[in-house]
Amino acid sequence: MNDSPARRPDLLAAGAATVTVVLWASAFVSIRSAGEEYSPGALALGRLLVGALVLGVICLLRREGLPPRAAWPGIAISGLLWFGFYSVVLNWGEQQVDAGTAALVVNIGPILMALLAARVLGDPMPPRLLAGMAVSFAGAVTVGLSMSGGGGSSVLGVVLCLLAAVGYAGGAVAQKPALGHASALQVTTFGCLVGAVLCLPFSGQLIGEVADASLSATLNMVYLGVFSLALAFTTWAYALARTTAGRMGATTYAVPALVVLMSWVALGEVPGPVTLAGGVVCLAGVAVSRSRAARVVAATPQPEQTRESA
Repeated sequence: MNDSPARRPDLLAAGAATVTVVLWASAFVSIRSAGEEYSPGALALGRLLVGALVLGVICLLRREGLPPRAAWPGIAISGLLWFGFYSVVLNWGEQQVDAGTAALVVNIGPILMALLAARVLGDPMPPRLLAGMAVSFAGAVTVGLSMSGGGGSSVLGVVLCLLAAVGYAGGAVAQKPALGHASALQVTTFGCLVGAVLCLPFSGQLIGEVADASLSATLNMVYLGVFSLALAFTTWAYALARTTAGRMGATTYAVPALVVLMSWVALGEVPGPVTLAGGVVCLAGVAVSRSRAARVVAATPQPEQTRESA
């Protein structure tokens, strides 16, 4: 019982990571639906504008203010690479390849994130993390191959998904030092604004497509902005500030398994035995990579401590 107060931050971070993973998994279903009526750039801009509006209102209510100057390099890089670039190329890539191939290629992102974080930030690479990532990646490969439709892929689509993975990894790693100077809400809000500014050239497409799109497609775009962006990216930043980038990236390997279950429930797509087995392997790898978390978290400075020393 005496350990409960000490473990509370770890439990909150784990809860935030779980919210992120569930909402990001649901985003695949919404993107798939909205992408039938919205072009990649218009969908990205609409999602970012909705997210920026929600986050901006929350920032005003909480009187968060502008982030400190030291946080801006990380915010700008994450906004350009992750909120902006990643959103557009992933939407485009998923129109060129089947869902299984897209999931397989994008799941290179957590591996790139861990390697980049170790190189740039000096994050530790404990054996359990490496083993868990290897297990989860094997599961993601199994899910991807089992869901891939014959002849549904293209070289362009694979390249776009690979670029999305690179943008995801680079943007996530750039967030980590920014979270040492600003709150999770500030980093997410202003990163989203940077991404929205980058996507402003798609304004004309968005205006034209909103007029012709069905209500369900537009509601999916709003859902993507409110939940899988505004909420999920904030909970991601909160958890990232309290652990390493590599371990957070490994956690996202639960996404393919959840996508399979959500597609089963929402779209009636019954997964085969191989797909289900791959999903179980993904979750097993996440469990391995997140075991003995306290040792890694304890070695990571908390954002409040870093801001006070800055």
